[in-house]
Amino acid sequence: MNSHVIHPPSLFELEALVTAALKEDAPHGDVTTRALLEPSLHAQANVVAKQDLTLAGLAVLHAVYRALDPAVVVTTAFEDGAILEAGQTFATLQGPAHSILGGERVSLNFLQRLSGIATLTARFRAEIRQYSTVLVDTRKTTPGLRRLEKWAVVLGGGTNHRMTLSDGVLIKDNHLVLLEAQGTTLREACRKGKERLSRHFRISVEVETLEQIDQALDGGADVLLLDNMPPALVREAVEIIKGRARTEVSGGITLENVREYAATGVDFISVGALTHSAPAVDISLDVLPASSQ
Repeated sequence: MNSHVIHPPSLFELEALVTAALKEDAPHGDVTTRALLEPSLHAQANVVAKQDLTLAGLAVLHAVYRALDPAVVVTTAFEDGAILEAGQTFATLQGPAHSILGGERVSLNFLQRLSGIATLTARFRAEIRQYSTVLVDTRKTTPGLRRLEKWAVVLGGGTNHRMTLSDGVLIKDNHLVLLEAQGTTLREACRKGKERLSRHFRISVEVETLEQIDQALDGGADVLLLDNMPPALVREAVEIIKGRARTEVSGGITLENVREYAATGVDFISVGALTHSAPAVDISLDVLPASSQ
């Protein structure tokens, strides 16, 4: 497995994301607020966790109001990655009411989505905390939001798998079908990968049967991805491999069975659900009236 730690998006990246989101949400302005509220009206708002959660997305909250109206002052009481209880206020906003309302939905959409990923990741990580197995994500992310979502995984205690197809070699089932069609064995494919690519690329191979393990090892594979194998078969595969390559399991991993997989002795467990199926958490933005200026 080729792992890469995803750092928080740069200010430039965040600005591009939130600018596009704000334009999508109000292409011609907030007609309700503009029609009913005086432009001079100021307000304060509390951003509140409505359930227990692992926080992710404060950097985006700052970016939304920095892009929308720098006159809105964002004050945060926690940092990304904090574990919050239901009812806790973790940020306050002060400034023009028009602007606070204009950024409400975009801010919450990001916060709820990213905190949902961090929260689910933290739950998976808690299940396997007694083992040395590393929990990793996948590329099953929302188009355009991969860096943010993988960052949320890190905040929840997970580790990032490769960011893009350019970051590592992973020979998957569809590659194997096409390799066979062109007369290339799995053993030959691994060797070819090592010959043609820089040494810093590890060769990972997805295997579904015990028979494929010897071929991959003979080819010099660095990581064997044991795909959709039940725990008993994974344990047998780990015994066969005997440390000659790192091991990873994927496919069908849930909160209910992840501990059983970790107990097999595998090095990594990859869970696509961390990003593709994490439920959004409940966060609210509650506005309080303030004096006009």
